[in-house]
Formats: sequence, structure tokens, C-alpha cells
Amino acid sequence: MPRQVLVLNATYEPINTCSTKRAVVLLLKNKAEILEGGAEVLRAARLTVTRPLVIRLRTYVKVPRGDRRRLSRRAVLARDGYRCQYCGSVRHLTLDHIVPRSRGGSTCWENVVTSCAPCNTRKGASLPDEIGMALARTPRPPTVTDFLSTSPHGVPPSWRPYLSAAVA
Repeated sequence: MPRQVLVLNATYEPINTCSTKRAVVLLLKNKAEILEGGAEVLRAARLTVTRPLVIRLRTYVKVPRGDRRRLSRRAVLARDGYRCQYCGSVRHLTLDHIVPRSRGGSTCWENVVTSCAPCNTRKGASLPDEIGMALARTPRPPTVTDFLSTSPHGVPPSWRPYLSAAVA
């Protein structure tokens, strides 16, 4: 049973996840509504609430897009599906600059990818095509759906209809 709740914007666009506790607070403040509830019931002294699985905010929240998202190790790993972009390995993952910083490469979404330690060491300060390595896909700024659909814990079935609508 997932402990995270999928949060949708007023337009039904997935924007984040939050804890069950935070979701209940949003519900009690009338800032959100339950779209999908679990079988479990949460009880308080004067209140009984169905445990939320998916909630929708009642007012639209503007979400930053593209390059404005902060680049972090977690974000790059999630965007790349927790796989090395050179060989597909899921072990000993690191980050690699496609154009090495020693050659003037910047730390931006289009230049940083997930790499396993052996591939990162093999590539070193070279460009991938110089040593016969190729990327599985072209790096880009991540979307919210990248974070949700590539969670190491999997996607709960109650979330799938809302995530597939966002991808389409």
C-alpha cells in the first residue's frame, strides 16, 4: 500500500506526490478533493476520512517548466530511469558530463546523464563518439511524469489513469 498520494493540479495534470498526512491537511482545509480513495479509513476523535490515493487541488497552481527545475542527482537518475545511458546497467550509478567540464561542458540538463561507474571511468575526459560510446537517448529537462513513473517503488494502479493522460 503506497504511503504517498498523487497530487493533481486543478487541470488534472500530475504535479507532485505528498504524504498521506499532508494530503489530509489539504482536504481538511478544503484546498483539495479526493479523486481516488483506498479501502483504509483514517479515524480521529470527531472525524473519519477515507485514505486518499489521488487528490486534485481546487485552484490552479503554476508549476515551473523546463530548465527552471533544479538539476540534482536524484532528478537526473529519475529522468534517465535509474539506468546507465551508455550500457543500460542499474548498478553503481554516477552522473557523467557528456561534454566533460575539462573541455568546457556545462552542468545543464542537456549535458548530464546517468552513467555506471565503469562507463564513466572508460569515457573519462573524452567525448562519447571519440571512444565509440553512444547514448541510449538524448538528454532533456525532466517532466513531472518522469519522477512519478520511474519511481523505484513502482506506480500504484490507482495513479496509472492520471499519469497516462499526462503523457498522451
